[in-house]
Amino acid sequence: MDKSKQLRYDMAYLRLALSWASLSHCSRKKVGAIIVKDSMIISDGYNGTPSGFDNCCENDLGETHWYVLHAEANAILKVAKSSNNCKGSTLYVTLSPCKDCSKLILQAGIKRVVFQKAYKDVSGVDFLISSGVEVQQIESIDEE
Repeated sequence: MDKSKQLRYDMAYLRLALSWASLSHCSRKKVGAIIVKDSMIISDGYNGTPSGFDNCCENDLGETHWYVLHAEANAILKVAKSSNNCKGSTLYVTLSPCKDCSKLILQAGIKRVVFQKAYKDVSGVDFLISSGVEVQQIESIDEE
């Protein structure tokens, strides 16, 4: 795929991830993720509490509960429950992956990560790059 067409698709998938982020009940950060394989969306996710838990992501002090799942983890876990897999796929996420999610991304076989905003700790991105995963930031996802 040529670069300009790839960029159009990347921005469209990031817009979908941003839309998916709006479903999160978290107050501090709303993060969305889309996984695409062979030009098809195979999974989606947003940050939130595990199924069956109250949807409140933060305690009374505004701190995120330890058990809140990140958008990337939710999307990868959805694929794990299906008959599909992430091998060779692209992950689109609104916030760059943390250290823990970067391990899941690598182990799931995701080969490319496209994100919009950088997380405060970039060690997850550094880990992915050093492990051979293609990582790209696209800050502006406005329609062209």
